[in-house]
Amino acid sequence: MKLGVIGFGNMGCAIAKGFVNKNAMDIKDIGIFDTYSKSREKAKEDGFFVYSDEEELVKSCDAVLVAVKPIHAKSLFEKISKYLDGKLVVSIVAGLESEVIRSYIGEQRILRIMPNTPALVGEGVFALDSDSNATDEEKKIFEDAFFKIGTVEWVEERLFPVVTGLSGGGPAYVAIFIEALADAGVLHGLKRDVALKMAAKTVLGSAAQILETNIHPAVLKDMVCSPAGTTIEGVKALEDYSFRAGVIEAVSKATLKSMK
Repeated sequence: MKLGVIGFGNMGCAIAKGFVNKNAMDIKDIGIFDTYSKSREKAKEDGFFVYSDEEELVKSCDAVLVAVKPIHAKSLFEKISKYLDGKLVVSIVAGLESEVIRSYIGEQRILRIMPNTPALVGEGVFALDSDSNATDEEKKIFEDAFFKIGTVEWVEERLFPVVTGLSGGGPAYVAIFIEALADAGVLHGLKRDVALKMAAKTVLGSAAQILETNIHPAVLKDMVCSPAGTTIEGVKALEDYSFRAGVIEAVSKATLKSMK
């Protein structure tokens, strides 16, 4: 399958490079277009073939992955609509439902996907639209490709706003947590690079432990918290500052924003 990627920003770049880095697709089968010259130059430096405009890209591929900002989506879809017959449209545009996309391009095959940026290192989370009218073969191709760069879940499109708020925005929330852990280490004497590495690895290791052993997060927490110990003192501080409530509110706010 020849894949055309329109939009080589953070997410489009993460997916395209992730596919190549994890051998999900050959780099010669992926073409790129971006309206920004710097993004086109970056794509060329990364070894991708860069098209001169959107129309040429669409004509030359079997599937089009649209990775533009929501504000630019309508004009883009309307511009390429007449070239899409027989091609699959893969959209990662946040908040843009398939029904809306069809109002721009007509009755084409659409596969909506909600990704996140860890795709670049092969650790993405991808929600694929279980209501998609893509062919079974196309669904299998993209399920396999995204599986190689992360975790794949088929989710009803009506639940995409929740996915957007949780895994879509999750890397930002986790990054803030890692930064805060590192700041605390620096506050008490650790060097910045050491504190940051320890914080990031602690988050990575804890997540891996939960996924690989299938234990509930509460069980992991209890394993670390000794009676009258240091960790339970820290957990109390998090509860005093409504840590869990704050995280739930962050996801909820992002979910509601995605519905607008």
